[in-house]
Order: sequence, then C-alpha cells, then structure tokens
Amino acid sequence: MFNFTRGFMSRKWYILAISILIYLPVAIDATVLHIAIPTLSEVFALDNNQMLWVIDIYALMMAVFLLPMGALGERIGYKRLLLIGAAIFGLASLLAAFSISAFMLIIARVILALGASMIIPATLAALRTEFEDENQRNQALGFWVVAGGGGAALGPLVGGVLLEYFSWGSIFLINIPLVIFVLLTGGWLLPQQTGNANKKIDLKAAALLMVAVLSLIYGIKSVMKATDLQAFAILLLGALLLLFFVKVQKKSNEKLINFELFGYAGIKFGFLISFVAMIALVGFELLISQELQFVLGYSALDAGLYILPFMLTISLGGIFSSALLNRFGYKIVAVWGLFLSAIAMLGLSQTQFAEQFIQASVFMVLLGSSIIIAFLAATSAILSAAPPEQATAAGAIEGMSYELGTGLGVTVFGLIAAAVYQHHLIQNTTMLAQHPELATGALLETLHSLENVSETVREPLRMLAFDAFSTAHSTVLLLSSIILFVLAIFIQIFWRQDTA
Repeated sequence: MFNFTRGFMSRKWYILAISILIYLPVAIDATVLHIAIPTLSEVFALDNNQMLWVIDIYALMMAVFLLPMGALGERIGYKRLLLIGAAIFGLASLLAAFSISAFMLIIARVILALGASMIIPATLAALRTEFEDENQRNQALGFWVVAGGGGAALGPLVGGVLLEYFSWGSIFLINIPLVIFVLLTGGWLLPQQTGNANKKIDLKAAALLMVAVLSLIYGIKSVMKATDLQAFAILLLGALLLLFFVKVQKKSNEKLINFELFGYAGIKFGFLISFVAMIALVGFELLISQELQFVLGYSALDAGLYILPFMLTISLGGIFSSALLNRFGYKIVAVWGLFLSAIAMLGLSQTQFAEQFIQASVFMVLLGSSIIIAFLAATSAILSAAPPEQATAAGAIEGMSYELGTGLGVTVFGLIAAAVYQHHLIQNTTMLAQHPELATGALLETLHSLENVSETVREPLRMLAFDAFSTAHSTVLLLSSIILFVLAIFIQIFWRQDTA
C-alpha cells in the first residue's frame, strides 16, 4: 500500500511544516500589539508604563518559562511538549481576545507565554532530532527562522489589517485555526519519543528565576523613571537573585540551564548575538508604528503597509541565508549581518519618515535582509554546537536569548524614548509654562492630557509633542546602530572558534 507520508515526501519535511505553522503565531504575538498601541490605549486608557508591561510581559515570561519547559521536554519528549503548548496557547488566545481590562490582558499574555515557551524548544528539538545532516538542518532552520523573523515582522501588518476591519480581539483569535490544525496533524505525524522519565524539574529554581527577572525589569523601569532608594533596592535584589540562581544551577544535579553548554563557542556567541541584536532591533520595531500612527496620522493598516519592505525582506532573507552559512560559516555571516544592520539603523535614524519613504524603504530592506542572516547564524551555531541529546536544552537557551533581548529592549528603549521625549518638551518652557504636567509622561500620557487643554493651545502643544517623539525615535535608532556596530566588532575579535 502506498504510504503517503513516505511516498510524497520524507516525514521530516512534514515535521518542519508543523513546526513552522505553530511557531508562526508565537512569533506574530511578539509584535502584533505594536500596531495596536493606539487602539489599546484608547480602549483601556493605558499610560506608558502599562503599555510597556502589556507588550513586554509576553517576552519576559517566555524567557523565564523556557528553561523549565526545556527540561520538561527532555522528560516527556518534544511531541507531547509541542501539543500541550499548542493547546495552552490556543486557550490563552481566547482569554486575550475577550479581555475586559489591561490587567486581564496582561494575565492572558502570561499564559500565552507559557504555551509559547513549550512550543519553541519543542520545535527546535524536532528539527535537531529529525535533520541529522547539517546542510539539511541549516535549510530547515532557515525556514524556521523565516517563520520567526517573518512572523515577528509581519505582526504589525497582520494587526493593521485586522484592526482596519475587525475589533482588536481579532489579533488573538487568528491563532485558533492554526492551533487546531497543528493539534490534529501533529498528533498523527509527529513521532513518539520515550523521553527521560528520570528527568526532574526544579520548580523552586524556576520560581527564583522568575522573581529575579521581574525584579530586575521592574527595578530598571523604576530607576529610569525616578532614582529613589526603593528603585535601586529592587534592582539590586533582582541582580543578587539572578547571581544566586546561577550559583545554585552550577551545583545542581538537575539543572534548568546547563551552563556547561556555554563552553561551546557556538552556543556562547550565538546566545550573545541573539540577545544583544534583539535588544537593538526592538529600537526600530517598538517605535516605528507609534510614529506612523500618532505623529503622521496613519491608520493601523497604512502603518503596517509602510513597514512592508522590512517585513518582506526579513521574511524571505532566511531562505537564502542557509546557503551563505554553508559556504562562509557562522562567524563571517553573523559579523557582516550585524555590520550591515548597524548601517541600516544609522540610515533610519537620519530619515524623515513623512517625506522620505524611498529612503526609508531602502534602509528597511537592508535591515531586514541583514538582521535575519545574523539571527540564523546565531541559531544554527547554537543548535549545531549542542550534543544531540541536549537539543531541547539548547533550544531553550536559543529561545531565551531572543525573548530576554525582546523584553529588555522594550523596557530600556521604551524608557529611553520617554526620557528623551520629556527632555525635549522641557526645553520649550514657554509653551509648557501653563501645562507642566504634559512633560511628565510619554506621548500616550500627553495625548490623554491634551483632552483637558483649551482648544487655543491644544494644537500647538500636540505639534510640540509630535516633534519631541520624532526626536526620541531618532535617538533610539542611533543607539541601536551603535549597539550593533559594537556587537559586530566584538564578535569579530573574540569568536576565535568558528563552529562551521
């Protein structure tokens, strides 16, 4: 009898397709809310701090959950981990779609992160296990990175299209058909694994890591807003807890994260590239949608279409990146990807988005095509360096690097943008003499406050606020460029062992 899964195509390529389909909504949900910030701020009356938590709680909690979920994958096998994660992700999508408050939405995003933290290491372990040939694995990872980078890049466009025609909850409801399809096909096509029933999961260590990371982020936000003693104390507590976590893990027999894996050059430098480059990339992704909608008056859909050149190149770049990796190796591809990304960020920082669409498009194409090859080089280096039996653990490390970078980038650049914005407003003391409260928050708070200002001064103050936000955006892009330049130089100097 003809076996369809063998006769038409090797089963591993179906496994790749399933991995990509379920990873796609995970990636989209990391950025889909960027385009929805104006809508959500109106629906829930969000201030800047609430807005940052709504956006970055997903990435932060995913980074925390990835390690214990990676260990769970070793215990139960990647098939069960993926199916459980998909089910949780689907249920959390429903909760998010019907949230009635900012707090409920944040909780739903935490549960989404739990499901996503199972999906990421499960899909990476599937590829590491099923694709034993390194060249084929690089090709498979190229498609996987396309799904991640492309999904994250397409998030604003997907959100823009849905917000144009449907309510904001629809940006989460689109996850449901994919989840159902993967649950049905994954149960049939994914092979069973025996797993390691003796693998234990240290929930105390997981809780310690969660408290440490959230304390650090809360401390950073507090210190950058007001340098009081309590803020520094929370920041110090988070740092000490994180150091304690590392110390405990090194001595533990049942590690959530095996720090010995960082002895492999590919894992160490791959993690660094993903983590730092993701921080820098957030500098572009976080604020571009806000400038296009708040400052230039674009609709959510038009804003998504404006960023389309970036979305297309970051989506398609991974397809060709595997050939570059196989020919030149991880280090060379990563360094050049970071260097060209830095040039693109520098160009964007000097671009007037309202008048210079062609220039903006050129630099967005350069950014999308170059940053994706750097990310693929990092991912491939991590997974190729890891022993096959630790593929799930390596996948958790890889995923954690992206999510920590995303969460920290949203926090740091969100607060830097707010600080530059406030500083620019304060310079115009004449305009703000009668309304000093307008310079005490970010653009969201200013726009809310302007509703209580007399009509005679409302429009001049709004224009002043828009100019301040554009200045803040340019500053953030310039900082992102500097970060990428420094990272490229660092990798070139210190990555002495190319694992290709």
